[in-house]
Amino acid sequence: METHISWVLLAGRHAYKIKKPVDFGFLDFSTLEKRHFYCLEEVRLNRRLAEVLYLDVIPITGSDRLPQFGGPGTVIEYAVKMQRFQPGRLLSECAEKGLLGTSEIDQIAGLMSRFHQTADVAAPSSPYGKAEDIKYWAEDNFNAVIPLLNNDKALQRVRRIAQWSRNEGLQKSAIMRKRKQQGFIREGHGDLHLANMTLIDGRVTVFDCLEFNPQLRWIDVINDLAFVIMDLACRNLAPYGYRLLNGYLQQTGDYAGLGLLRYYLVYRAMVRAKVALLRARQTSDSSESGYGEYAGYISLAEDYIRPLRPRLIITHGVSGSGKSFFAGALAESLGAIQLRSDVERKRLFGFKPLEDSRAKGIDIYTPEAGRKTFRRLAELAESILGAGFTVIVDATFIRAGQRSDFYRIAQACNVPFLILDFRASEPELQRRLAVRQRSGNDASEATENIMRQQLQAFEPLTDEEKKRALTVDTENEKALALLLAALVEKRDGQGNHEAEKTAR
Repeated sequence: METHISWVLLAGRHAYKIKKPVDFGFLDFSTLEKRHFYCLEEVRLNRRLAEVLYLDVIPITGSDRLPQFGGPGTVIEYAVKMQRFQPGRLLSECAEKGLLGTSEIDQIAGLMSRFHQTADVAAPSSPYGKAEDIKYWAEDNFNAVIPLLNNDKALQRVRRIAQWSRNEGLQKSAIMRKRKQQGFIREGHGDLHLANMTLIDGRVTVFDCLEFNPQLRWIDVINDLAFVIMDLACRNLAPYGYRLLNGYLQQTGDYAGLGLLRYYLVYRAMVRAKVALLRARQTSDSSESGYGEYAGYISLAEDYIRPLRPRLIITHGVSGSGKSFFAGALAESLGAIQLRSDVERKRLFGFKPLEDSRAKGIDIYTPEAGRKTFRRLAELAESILGAGFTVIVDATFIRAGQRSDFYRIAQACNVPFLILDFRASEPELQRRLAVRQRSGNDASEATENIMRQQLQAFEPLTDEEKKRALTVDTENEKALALLLAALVEKRDGQGNHEAEKTAR
């Protein structure tokens, strides 16, 4: 096996990774001493996420014609000794076969949220994560790609992306500096895409961390995550990317990182475009695996820089009415951010999404807790809209005043506003709440008693609100498909007759 920077030899239960003596500027393996150092770094770094795979650094002795692993004599090279995993289990291969599912996506979200929250943090005075360096590495991709192109149209496309990247980098420099001061520059993975993830005993294992340049590894956590989101999108799995993003954000609360996400998505697309061109040049490959792969990343980068008008969507319905299920599915399909009141309510009290506040004797459903939660949701919604993302605020919104507050946010941000009015019969509400409580795998702690209190305080939509609403009968098995169709009509300004259809 071969990449543009290494060879991998497969031998029985083990694999031996040997670094090529190359210097691409962004990495330098040109001397034996450097290759030895980076072999040691590779083992150290990858044991954080894949200890079972990374075994040792082995010297290679003998001669070029008769090399020997770990033999006596002068060392001529070094190799990273790894445990082999079963073929066909890479997540990139699973994606190609249509076998990548929500279970794997949710595992990645959990794995990376825990990894980023516990990774070493760069001090504000450290050399890593400076705004100037972030922009330098983004520009470096264009500097590497442009000389390899000899087609005027291709050059124009890349230069347009490069100009957007420069402008965005200038506009977001203050955010970059703030993120560094706040501790979001951490020793991450650096090369987080599906071909660097595999399934071992059904669990996702992330390997092949970027060891060769600390500047590209000590990065903003949202930059790290952007790579796999971009990779999913390039494989026509963008909804999975948003599922991953929302799962990660709900576990970390790092919604502020969205202000830089598109910048980093473009950066990651250009990293892969550069690698594709370098590989094509090394192998004289002009087929789809070389220049064709490059073209796919350029098209994706163009999609990311295309201006989009976000929307503010809120839900309306008591606990058990299906709000969170539908909001999550819509967030995946629409490329939106789901703000769950259940999650943010717990975060305000210092609880993780699946922690049981009742076990700690704390009541997080008091009227004051509710007011604090809605204030926090409003702050986050405004921030997310400012970052250019559609936001779905997943909360009961049983009071007209709460809905009015968010309508004013939409007006202030000059974005469309929509209410999703979720309905279900009382027996169905009771059934769903009972199932959810038994499962113990949801952030909501709402009980049947809380649901009945909500019904007593429930304020139906006003006639004016109904003009900005879609009603959803969540007991209708076609409700999700109907709702998606209705949202397309709303977006395209074709009226509201689909909403009435959805309600039936």
